Amino acid sequence: QVQLVESGGGLVQPGGSLRLSCAASGFTFRNYAMSWYRQAPGKERELVARITAAATTIYYADSVKDRFTISRDDAKNTVLLQTNSLKPEDTAVYYCSADRGTYRSDYWGQGTQVTVSS
Repeated sequence: QVQLVESGGGLVQPGGSLRLSCAASGFTFRNYAMSWYRQAPGKERELVARITAAATTIYYADSVKDRFTISRDDAKNTVLLQTNSLKPEDTAVYYCSADRGTYRSDYWGQGTQVTVSS
């Protein structure tokens, strides 16, 4: 049974940081590219960051570049998203996904809420 379980979301003040984690099981994690998406109320889901298998290529949306860092630990089947210098516009539900290098997600997590507010 495939599972992607996100954690680490919460309420943080502007300028703060959160570390999001996604634990994967039920598939061969090291063979998959892993991504973080987010969806804010009334907006479409957008790709935030993506890391390919073996971390050979990393992508960041312009809106998060230099503030967010994606990483993966294939020994622990985990992908992390370190979010720094958070802004109110980063408020969204953050989702973890896995794809086989196609950019078409095969698996999704249930999401974790990030709220940036003073």
